[in-house]
Formats: sequence, C-alpha cells, structure tokens
Amino acid sequence: MDFKPSHPLQDNLNYGIIGNCKSSALINEDSSIDWCCLPQFDSPSVFGKILDDHKGGSFKIECDLSYQIKQKYLDKTAILITEFDNGSDAFQLIDFMPRYQKENGVYHAPPEISRLIKLTKGKPVLKILYDPRLEYAQGETKTYVKDDFIISIVNDDRYDTLMLYTDFDKEAVFQGKSITLDGDHFFKFSYNEKINPFSIEEVKFDYEKTKVYWLNWCYKTPTFDSPYNIQILRSAITLKLLTFEKTGAVLAAATTSLPETIGEVRNWDYRFCWIRDASMVIKVITKLGHLKIVKEFIEFIIDLIPDKDEKLQIMYGISGEKILTEQTLDHLSGYKGSKPVRIGNAAYIQKQNDIYGILMDAIHFHIEKYTDETDKHEELWSIVKSIVWVVENNWKQADKGIWEFRKEDRHFTFSKLLCWVAVDRAIKISEIIQSGKSAKKWHSLRTEIYNDIIENAWSEAAQSFTQSYGTEHLDASVLLMEPYGFIDAKDPMYVKTVKAIEKELSYEGLLFRYKNDDDFGTPSSSFTVCTFWFINSLYKIGEEKKAKTMFDQLLSYSNHLGLFSEDIDFKSKRLLGNFPQAYSHLALIDTAILFKN
Repeated sequence: MDFKPSHPLQDNLNYGIIGNCKSSALINEDSSIDWCCLPQFDSPSVFGKILDDHKGGSFKIECDLSYQIKQKYLDKTAILITEFDNGSDAFQLIDFMPRYQKENGVYHAPPEISRLIKLTKGKPVLKILYDPRLEYAQGETKTYVKDDFIISIVNDDRYDTLMLYTDFDKEAVFQGKSITLDGDHFFKFSYNEKINPFSIEEVKFDYEKTKVYWLNWCYKTPTFDSPYNIQILRSAITLKLLTFEKTGAVLAAATTSLPETIGEVRNWDYRFCWIRDASMVIKVITKLGHLKIVKEFIEFIIDLIPDKDEKLQIMYGISGEKILTEQTLDHLSGYKGSKPVRIGNAAYIQKQNDIYGILMDAIHFHIEKYTDETDKHEELWSIVKSIVWVVENNWKQADKGIWEFRKEDRHFTFSKLLCWVAVDRAIKISEIIQSGKSAKKWHSLRTEIYNDIIENAWSEAAQSFTQSYGTEHLDASVLLMEPYGFIDAKDPMYVKTVKAIEKELSYEGLLFRYKNDDDFGTPSSSFTVCTFWFINSLYKIGEEKKAKTMFDQLLSYSNHLGLFSEDIDFKSKRLLGNFPQAYSHLALIDTAILFKN
C-alpha cells in the first residue's frame, strides 16, 4: 500500500484539545499529537511539531490515501474521536486524558494520554509514527523497546523519560511497520512508569469513567434560551480544560509562540495566569454555575497576596510563580517558520492598572453569589481595601495598557475605566458585607475618576472615546465601557463610539484591536475577542439583526470543532495566535447568551 504523507488538509489550526485540568494536548485532524507538555501545562513539550515540523516531534496514526478522515468530539465531553474509513475498512481513534473522581473524592488526573483504537469494520492497515522529542526537542531523544513499554530518554537523563504502553507488537510500533488491525487496541503514554502492566480493559474502563465525568460536568451547565447552546457548551468545556486544578489558576491558552501573523515576531508564551483573562473567565464561569472553579481561583488570588501591602502582578505562573523570565528557543523554526519561539513572558514585570478593576469585578461577583461565607469575606475584604488604596495612589499614572505595549507608558482609557470599576465594585462589596460603612469615603474617588475619563478620553474630532488621553486613535477595548456599567448603551457618546469603531476598525466582519503602530508596527490580524465585543455592543445599542448576522459569520471562522485561537487573518480567515484562547471562548459565551430563540 502507498503510505504517503497525510491528506492535504486546510492550512489552519485544525486541532482538537484534550486535557484533564493538569495538562493538555493538541491533536491534528489527521490524528497527529503535535503539542503536549508533561507533567503539566507549563512543562517542556514532549511533542512539539506545531512549533517545528521536523524537530518538534509527534505521534500519528497513518493510513493510505484511500481513507477519509473525520474528527469530532464525543458529545458533551472532552473526548476526541478521529474516524478513518475507506469504505470497506474503518476504525476509530479515541483520544482522552483520564479524569474522574475516585471513591475518596480525589480526582484522578494523571500526566498521561490514552489512545484507544476501535475496529469498526474490515481489516484496516495502518502505521504508527511515534516520534517523541522531550524538553522542547533540545538535545537528543533516544527511544528503546523494553519488555513492558517503549521508553524515550533525552540527553541520557534517566529521570527525564516518557513511557509508551501498548498491546500492539512493540517492535512493529517502534519501527513504523504496517499493522493490520484485527480488533481493538490501545496506546497509553505516561510521564510516570506504571507499577502494574496495563491492559485494554483498563483503558476502556478509564474511558467510560472519563466520559461519565464530562457528562456529569456538562449536565451541571445550564441551558440558555439561545440558539447557540452547542457553541456555549463547547466553549465552557474549553475554558474548563484551561484551568489548573492544583492551584485554581486559569491559563490564557494552552500553547506558546503561535504567531499573531505568519512570519512576524508577535509570538508569546500564554501558558500563564493573567489576572485579567482569568478574572473574566471566572465571571463567565459563574454565570454557567460552575462555582468550584470560581472558589479555586479566589483561593489562588488569596494565596498570591499574603501581605496587605504586596503589589499585584499582571500575571503569574500556574503554580503561583512570580518570576517568568522570557527566553527564546532558537533551535526551533516556529509555527510555519514564524520565529522566535519563546518560553516565559517578560510582560510579567509590566504595570497595567486595569487588572485591579477586573479582579475587583470578579471578587464582587463571587461575594454576590456567596453572601454567607463570612470567613472568606474577611480575607477578601483585606484584598478589596488594599486594591482601593493602590488605585487611589496610582490611577493618575500612565501604564502599559491591556495590549501590553512594551515601550512608552500612556494614559490608556481602558486602564482608567477599570480603575473606576475597582472603586465602584469596592463600594458595592462594602454595601453587601458591611452595610456600606467604608463605601462613603470612596464615593468621591469614583466620581473623580469618572469625570476624568469623560473629560479626557472623549474626542470631539473622532466622535468617540479613544485609546488613550490626548489622541484620536480608536481602540476596541473602550467598547467595554458599557458592559462594566460605566455608561448606558443608549447614551449618545457610547452609540457614537460604537459607530466610530465600526467605521475605523471593522474590516470584512472582523475587528482590529487598534490601527496605530505599536512596538512591532501595525497589527495585521484581527484579535478575535474584539469582534465578539463589537457584536455585543451592536446588540446593546439596538442593532440586533446586524449583530446576529455578524455573530453567525464569526462562528463560521472557527475550526472544524468549533474552537477559536487568539487571532483571525483578515483575508484568508485562518486562525492565528495561541490556541485555544480563553479570551475568545469567554467572549463567545457572553455574546451567545444575548440571542434568544
């Protein structure tokens, strides 16, 4: 049989994500695991083909070109099914990372992936292309066949290993020989060596328990009076997959260095917890009723700020790390040749005044839901007072802003807006837990910030609120003035802002974040969350039909599984940037629930 390279598939981020709230993997629609970090999200990759076709490493099931390949999620789960069928011969590849609750209440979520191959009909012939490259493919990974497993070791380090268990002939797998499928088989690769030999019955049992876990989780997700409940649920599962249960951190995305534009250098590591992104996720998750995630994130924040005078960083490692030194992996060619490949993120040292308001908004949302948790309120109240003190002493200062400009500081409107939000929510929190005792002294500060924004952020020439004080540059982030309660949707200033942004930043149904030059020139792709924000704004100002048409169009740009990355190319509509992106999916949910059946 002619085993040629994979079918020519659409040049897009056509990946599914599987995970267990400890780590995750991206699986191409042709079955290839092209990205996986073990034992947790921010560990070095064991498969990294997505960042280098030749050096990165992957794990693929390959058939000849007579097979049609289709991929889907098992309904209401994070279990991925890739189907191979040539008419007479067919099988399913079922990929999942085990996750289920044990009898003692602890969740079983080991650093491993199961690949279950189920024979459907005939006698399919396939090859196993198993090529792990540990430690971001730095150094040499050597793979050996042992009695119970296939082991991979990098740089002869016996402690940095990966074990592959299978009931196929291990030599045939290792050598990539043709195998005729005669029944169901399994693979399980693990960061840890198994104490007892693994069997297909155990893999199938893990599959059933993992399926039940996800079905139970989805059952707890409310059904909205919306035509988009399928998209809402898939986005909710995706956000769940981006949570790190051990600490409560929420990742911005599962990947590093997927470029905002092919061939450019806007490539960043997003496997960290941005206070902004995570707080927005938490607010949406609260609406979905999954309060365990909310509680865990609040605990994460409380643990990060043990001292009342300790300043809040814009981002942290998922285990609470505060130093996230950025470095480049020059040996990797990057996604589609887009260098550099970065790990770590230098933005952690930036000053961004908006994070205080976004965190305060999430805390307010939490306290509204848990009015009886007085012990927790005391811890949170200390944080609330500390944040107000920081805002009071810093809101007049320039900063790097939501888009993390790396050069000059500016007086960004969004940062000022969120300083107002911080004080506004602090007043509301005070009214909930102490009858507004402390709120009285903060009213004047809230009014002062409000007046400052109205006076300095509005441009008569642009007929819009602008990106920063003293400019006429427009910015999609100011659309959030209405959702945060700063201004009414029908206020003429807001309506004019929406219209001005549509005229200046909208292009073929997608939005620029902004058009003015930043540290790397002019942005040339659409930041997906901004388009969702704009659709939301259109709906709020009364253009509901137009908003729905645009929303349907935007949903059509997702990949084959309904997943979104950070960016979309204006011309080709291909997905770009880190994937899947929490920002994009939380905004999808927030927008989808607006539309009614």
